Amino acid sequence: MKKLMCIVALLLPGIVFAAGSNVPLDKAEYDLTDKASLQRGAQLFMNYCLGCHSMKYQRYQRTFADLGIPDELGEENLQFTGEKVTDYITGSMPEESAATWFGAAPPDLTLVARVRGADWLYTYLRSFYVDESRPFGVNNKVFPDVGMPHVLQPLQGTPRETNERVMIDGEMTERYVGIRTDGNGKLSPEEYDQAVLDLVNFLEYTGEPARLESEKIGKWVLVFIIVLFIFVYLLKKDYWREVH
Repeated sequence: MKKLMCIVALLLPGIVFAAGSNVPLDKAEYDLTDKASLQRGAQLFMNYCLGCHSMKYQRYQRTFADLGIPDELGEENLQFTGEKVTDYITGSMPEESAATWFGAAPPDLTLVARVRGADWLYTYLRSFYVDESRPFGVNNKVFPDVGMPHVLQPLQGTPRETNERVMIDGEMTERYVGIRTDGNGKLSPEEYDQAVLDLVNFLEYTGEPARLESEKIGKWVLVFIIVLFIFVYLLKKDYWREVH
């Protein structure tokens, strides 16, 4: 019973997050070795996300060092809340005010990529569409009845849900085919997709900053284990030679 409860506890978050929508997720081809992409993603986060969300488990200084950004340059271009470079990345919106305006305080995003997954984030940020019935005038195909505005709309343009009429079982019906914008954004559709991928790349990094280093060490550990196994096997043969 204890084992079953542990398995359910591990699977439950994924089940809950997947239950909100049946929209297929697009593959996020992120690359944690791409420093330029990570730097662009950090810039997007600081400019468009930090006003509401925080990263209270990630320090500015660690971020700048890992992304190859000098502290002085980072302080000048990526710090807008008056914090020190050694401080944690915290949002500028008070939690009490956020709860009043949004109904709940916006979540911390330090580990969001580990909880949601890169594919979910990539699809979610490209799935906002105009819905006048919602408080902020937008909805989301991946997260129905989303409670946040589409903060990247100035980059994407005004996105609208697109449907087409098709014949199904002898009846004409509307079928969802995607999101299309009015073309008034600062970026083209391809550029916007790349910007979202950069942001997801940065969120993947903050979810596990030591990932690349851990993977590198892990490879050497495997090599060590293989070499050790060879010596142990030869020792075993020599030890048991007289017995057999």
